[in-house]
Amino acid sequence: MFKCSYIYLFLLIFCFNINAQNGSNPHDHKYGGLHHWEIPSKDPDRIILTFNGDPSTKRAVTWRTDLSVEKSEAQIAVAGINSSFANEASSYIASTEKFDLGLYKSNKSLIVNYHSVVFENLKPNTLYAYRVGSTENWSEWIQFKTANTDYSPTKFVYFGDAQNDILNHWSRVIRMAYQTAPNASFVIHAGDLVNTAHKDSEWAQWFKAGGFIHSQWTAIPVVGNHEFNRMDGYGGVKPRRLSIQWRPQFNLPIEQTLDSKLHETVYTVEYQDILIVVLNSTGHLEEQTKYIKEKLKNNNAKWKIVTCHHSVFSPAEGRDFEYARKIWKPLFDKYGVDLVLNGHDHTYARGHIPIKSSNIGQSANIKTLYITSVSGPKQYDLDKEKIKNYESDGYNAVKFGEQTQFFQVISIENDKLIYSAYTTLGTLYDKAIITKDFSTGKKTISNQ
Repeated sequence: MFKCSYIYLFLLIFCFNINAQNGSNPHDHKYGGLHHWEIPSKDPDRIILTFNGDPSTKRAVTWRTDLSVEKSEAQIAVAGINSSFANEASSYIASTEKFDLGLYKSNKSLIVNYHSVVFENLKPNTLYAYRVGSTENWSEWIQFKTANTDYSPTKFVYFGDAQNDILNHWSRVIRMAYQTAPNASFVIHAGDLVNTAHKDSEWAQWFKAGGFIHSQWTAIPVVGNHEFNRMDGYGGVKPRRLSIQWRPQFNLPIEQTLDSKLHETVYTVEYQDILIVVLNSTGHLEEQTKYIKEKLKNNNAKWKIVTCHHSVFSPAEGRDFEYARKIWKPLFDKYGVDLVLNGHDHTYARGHIPIKSSNIGQSANIKTLYITSVSGPKQYDLDKEKIKNYESDGYNAVKFGEQTQFFQVISIENDKLIYSAYTTLGTLYDKAIITKDFSTGKKTISNQ
């Protein structure tokens, strides 16, 4: 009798161990179908830097963990030549927000914690190392450099839509961009970072594709139309709303003068005498028109850049952002905007205002350089006849591209803004140099 009991107990323990090894733990079902890099844990993931405050003295960082990490922190120190710099690190207690992925029907019903810190009182023009996490679960030390307080040379990267099949086909674009400009000060993502606004598997791909680059290059995310979706899906009846992940995962400035619906999607960054105005081209355009005027009129930055998702001069078939051409463009003309960076049309186009000369290599007087680009695999056809019709708006089309994934590197030094577009192979596709007289505002462009 006793022998049978021991055998039964042995078999019970053996079966339990086998089930545990086969993933039959009753708690594991909530992760079913997820890749290991989608599953939250105690280790920080999806670490990303953003601007929120003066770039010379502040930097924001956000990361994610599972729900067990209720208290998290970030540490930062001036980077050193060996590991002893860590002894001088300052600690910041993170703000923690519980976030339910299951708010969107296509996500797993997981609750995660997003943690966020704004580093303050940093030294300008200084290389820092930081890490995030908790006592037993730290990230690696990651480096970034603060902005200078004065006008100084800088370089940044710009991407059009990543959007589709992100991990398979966008990862090599951002990684080639990093190889090309590893010391870029920041990166502009010009909307449609993902295809389905609330779908966490797509955000997981976006973060995995960039990997450590997101935690090292400071991001300026721009909201696109695909960052909006109904909570009950494309065929649903609920109103479209901003991606439920947008605000938890990006720590961005809040413009208190604007409607709360525009918060953290419309903001400005002032980096070393460069003004960057970020707009939400999906709606509330009239309110943003007033904002544009105020920001451009009351700022004497040496360079003024505007970015929004929808292309002011749409080069693709069936696209037309007439409001921006008729209402925003005159403000860009009047207040000296140098560069406008767009996405949305899944093609490539470079042109400028006003028409003076289209001869390659010949300098011409201009007001604003307009760029439309795409970094992901989704591609559209150009509508060259429509582009020609933009001549009535003073637009001179210079360079086009189709069926090609691009990234752009923009360098600013002294009186020059150097614009370079590269294919995902790292090949230079297009280049233009704006030379500016800061005393008069007069600009010439040289097409390379």
